[in-house]
Amino acid sequence: MPTDSAPVSPPPSPSPSRERILAARAVHWSRARKLVLVLLGLWLATGFGTVFFARDLAHLSVFGWPLSFYLAAQGASLIYLAIIGAYAWRMRVLDRAYLRMLKESA
Repeated sequence: MPTDSAPVSPPPSPSPSRERILAARAVHWSRARKLVLVLLGLWLATGFGTVFFARDLAHLSVFGWPLSFYLAAQGASLIYLAIIGAYAWRMRVLDRAYLRMLKESA
C-alpha cells in the first residue's frame, strides 16, 4: 500500500479584500434588516391602529364619511403606498453604498 508522505498544507487564509467584501456584505444586510423591521412595525401599527381606534373615531367625519372609515379605506392605503416607496428609495441608497464599499475593497 502506497503512503503519501507529503505534508498537508493548511487552507489559505482569506485575503484582505475578501474580508472587506464580507464586512461590507454584513453591514449592508444589517442595515437592510433594520429598514425592513422598521417598515414592518409601521405596517403593523397602521393595520392595528385603524381597527383598534375605529369606534373612538366613528363620531368624527371627513367629507361626510366617518373618520374610521376614511382612515381604513384611504389613509391606510396611502401609508402602505408610502411604505413601499420608502423601502424602494432607501434600498436603492443602501445598494449604492454597498457597491461603493465593494469598489473600495477591490
